[in-house]
Amino acid sequence: MRMIIAAIMLGLVSVQGCASEPAPAPGPGRSNAPSAVPATSQAGSGTTNADILLSKIKADKKLLVATNMNLTEAEAAKFWPLYDSYQQELQQINQRLGRTIAEYADAYQKGPLPDTTAKHLLDEALAVDEAEVALKHTYAEKLTRELPETKVARYMQIETKIRSLLKFELARQIPLVH
Repeated sequence: MRMIIAAIMLGLVSVQGCASEPAPAPGPGRSNAPSAVPATSQAGSGTTNADILLSKIKADKKLLVATNMNLTEAEAAKFWPLYDSYQQELQQINQRLGRTIAEYADAYQKGPLPDTTAKHLLDEALAVDEAEVALKHTYAEKLTRELPETKVARYMQIETKIRSLLKFELARQIPLVH
């Protein structure tokens, strides 16, 4: 779990952007639990250590979700494409949050924040929160059309727990505005 949090934070704080290829969804004849394929850097491919770590974390998170969802094969066939799509959209929100954190860190290093900067950063942080909630609503509705309500609720709980751990760690490390 600590590795998942570390990688998510790496993805958030990296404002350069990371290559984000979703792990393959289980297909017919495959297990519900996705296999974690080790990521390797190829010479000249442009893959960084951060990219490799992020890929590993995504695979670990997917395995954590698979282990806790207890999906049938039929449910898995419907769930994993939606999961992958959700994660891709969530990555966009994570990158936006990472840019906001980086902007705050830069401003914080310069001394007390001017009111205009504080307002801008607050507005952006609230917009990120709103985007995350809207994304959850969208995917809860999509998942509800494909899976039993209890499985949708379970998945949303898993995502919420992971995000809560991440947000706790971010809150612990980001200093208050001065």
